[in-house]
Amino acid sequence: MRFGILLAAAAAVAVPVGVMAKSDGSPTIAKALADPARADQANDDARRQAAAVVAFSGVKPGWRVVDYLPGQGYWTRIFTGVVGPAGHVYALWPSVAGAGANATIDAMNGRKLGNVTAARDPAMITLDKPADLVWTVQNYHDISNGGRGEAALNAFNAAVFKALKPGGTYVVIDHVAPAGSGLSDTETLHRIDPAIVKKEVLAAGFTFAGESKVLANPKDDHSLKVFDPAIRGHTDQFVYKFRKPLK
Repeated sequence: MRFGILLAAAAAVAVPVGVMAKSDGSPTIAKALADPARADQANDDARRQAAAVVAFSGVKPGWRVVDYLPGQGYWTRIFTGVVGPAGHVYALWPSVAGAGANATIDAMNGRKLGNVTAARDPAMITLDKPADLVWTVQNYHDISNGGRGEAALNAFNAAVFKALKPGGTYVVIDHVAPAGSGLSDTETLHRIDPAIVKKEVLAAGFTFAGESKVLANPKDDHSLKVFDPAIRGHTDQFVYKFRKPLK
């Protein structure tokens, strides 16, 4: 997906390796998911296993969360209920997202959620205070597209590192490309080799904090475009969690 169509909501499930996915994360997460204000998206919760993936992120009331390239705001509208009035959610689009982001930004701001800022950010991530969590789902591969290449991913990871507080969390979820393929499938199949993601993020100064296999699909041979009806909604996905060191 090009940046101009990066407004499709992302779907992901995440729990640490070796731990079974739970149907819910916490009373706070359960309450956020049950909010009648998000009834229009609740039918997707089971498919996305929203409670499990949000619990995996470690988000807590009072946290400051960046939902980068947030699609139609599916995750933003969950995080707003989890972080509560003492927290804040920043739904951010890069300037290259173009006019396609305007309708979603306007719709999100039109909900008048007191703890949400939806905006286009020309500097990638601009905050008045450090964030506790930066979250991006099925979008990391897009950052290199349009000729931007690995340099754009390195710049983005550096911006995430700068935006997070010491000990802050960075979650990346994306479609798996064949091992060893690097960035070669990001614009054709909209997939990315998990190994290069880990390499790039660690090079930015992060430590690896956990991996989930919950979204693994061994029936996906990684050869189809993620929009192909034969695999759409069921792609093999990786879920990586990184942490900014305390010092």
